[in-house]
Amino acid sequence: MRPIARRREFHTYLGSWRGESVLVSSHGVGSPGAQCLFEELAEGGVSTIVRLGTTGALQPGIEDGDLVIADACIRDDGVTVQLIPPSYPAAASPEIVLALQEAAVARGAAFHRGIVWTRAAFYPDLVDLGLERYVEAGVLSIEMELSALLVFAARRRLRAGGVLVVDGAAADGLRDGDGYNPHREVVADGVRAGVGVALDALVAVSR
Repeated sequence: MRPIARRREFHTYLGSWRGESVLVSSHGVGSPGAQCLFEELAEGGVSTIVRLGTTGALQPGIEDGDLVIADACIRDDGVTVQLIPPSYPAAASPEIVLALQEAAVARGAAFHRGIVWTRAAFYPDLVDLGLERYVEAGVLSIEMELSALLVFAARRRLRAGGVLVVDGAAADGLRDGDGYNPHREVVADGVRAGVGVALDALVAVSR
């Protein structure tokens, strides 16, 4: 793995996994900045993107360190509504979803597959953002960037998907010191599993 570029929160490395070239990039927190990275990756010739990140669980039975494989996202990301009408779906590429699922099964990783909520606000305040209705609708978890990737990829005819590591419950109602702590070994184990699953899936779809 060798460094390619480093600007602000955007760090990019080039390496290989099982004989295939893989580019690894960080995009920081939030969809607007992540959207900039996705644009530049596409301009550089990348055709398949898998987002690996963390997520807060919304459903009982989803444990810390588990993986969530997104079929699609609720578009509450704060940026794509300025790019394309809100009725446009944020759906993962089916082949990416299946490759992620197969990789998780092969590695024996605990995972859940379904709908994910991408939301711009980490800590909510005066506005009711609708957590309860999404929980009732069976949405698995909440994160901050994936819908921006899925919308962008569909518009640019790229393949994209996401595998997310559960690092606790949704942050609604939490503040520093009263429960949310993503820096635990169970989460680190989940991240390691997620890295392997993401890399295996990328190799599978490239072949």
